[in-house]
Amino acid sequence: MSTTMEDIKIIKITKIEDHCGNVSVIENDCMPYDIKSVYYLNEGPSCAYRGGHAHKEQLEFLIALSGSFEVVLNDGKESQRVMLNN
Repeated sequence: MSTTMEDIKIIKITKIEDHCGNVSVIENDCMPYDIKSVYYLNEGPSCAYRGGHAHKEQLEFLIALSGSFEVVLNDGKESQRVMLNN
């Protein structure tokens, strides 16, 4: 299996808003694959650099829960930077 930049998609998560706050739900019906694991980062300094490694046989779904961060995508031929926020 070889991933290219054309395989990368932005998936919009439905946000339900009301006077008590916003709720977003991620279930298998909005995901293009089954969820196996969930990891999250928090309380890192704004200058932190994470990653710098590759997952050759893994699908990933990244979410900026609070604030924003930039992701560098590289399929071995092309590279693209994407800012994730909101």
